[in-house]
Amino acid sequence: MSVREIGIIGLGRMGLGIGKRLVGKGWRVFGYDPSEEARERAEEGGIESFEELSFLCGEFTDRKLLWIMVPHTAVDGVISSLREELVEGDVVIDGGNSFYKDSVRRFNDLSRMGVHFLDVGVSGGVWGEEQGFCLMVGGEEKVFRELEELFIDLSYGGDGYAYMGRAGSGHFVKMVHNGIEYGMMQAIAEGFELMKESDYDLDLEEVARVYTRGSVIRSWLMELTHKSLRDFGDLKGIEPYVQDSGEGRWTVQTAVELGVPVWVISDALFNRFRSRQNDSFRDKLLAALRYEFGRHEVKKKDE
Repeated sequence: MSVREIGIIGLGRMGLGIGKRLVGKGWRVFGYDPSEEARERAEEGGIESFEELSFLCGEFTDRKLLWIMVPHTAVDGVISSLREELVEGDVVIDGGNSFYKDSVRRFNDLSRMGVHFLDVGVSGGVWGEEQGFCLMVGGEEKVFRELEELFIDLSYGGDGYAYMGRAGSGHFVKMVHNGIEYGMMQAIAEGFELMKESDYDLDLEEVARVYTRGSVIRSWLMELTHKSLRDFGDLKGIEPYVQDSGEGRWTVQTAVELGVPVWVISDALFNRFRSRQNDSFRDKLLAALRYEFGRHEVKKKDE
């Protein structure tokens, strides 16, 4: 595209970070979010924000380039709201964590209008604004090449991006990425719990630190483990409740469809479900069964 203009729809942590990074790279960035507070934060970061999508769309001097950064459940609603504003040649990018089959559907739907659609998996979290993001792009390769300057400016090191292939591939690769992330986080948590329960008086913060220095398992996740233990100490103030945002489930569901065993990712997902059980019927039944066949002691709640 000849003009470095982009509209970002959704100015939460990630959308705001993407917008501010592009402002720093010399882009003119328009922003929309229903939250006045989010719009104010965007304005402070150099993003021109609007109360209505139509106002944002009217600012472009060339064809529109719109980046959607909202929860996957809201993407169809945003696209529906944009329909009257879109014309042939415009480009819509979904940078959120959408299910890849939904991205294929949206690509086909917008293609009938002559509107281009890219599905872009984005990793890097809140650190991406400063350090750059990892970007996995799916859709028409011609459109990707036309917008490559955008991905260079957003990416880690200027090369932390790649074209994955046809529609849906960007979000497919990001889905698997997040599934792998589930497994890695689970392994780290299990290992540190084992060390905590051992007879050794270990400084787990120091263990995490040394793991980041030349170790085979050094990684950004290990650096964040070190930071977590430094920030939260013994973690007593944190509830053992782990949420999942969808990608782990989709990874396991897709593995079932393709007949691919993903033991570690599946176990990590089910452990997240397990973390939310405050009063497990299963465990009560297990205790009762042990009593019935072996008269093993049953611990009552008031004991």
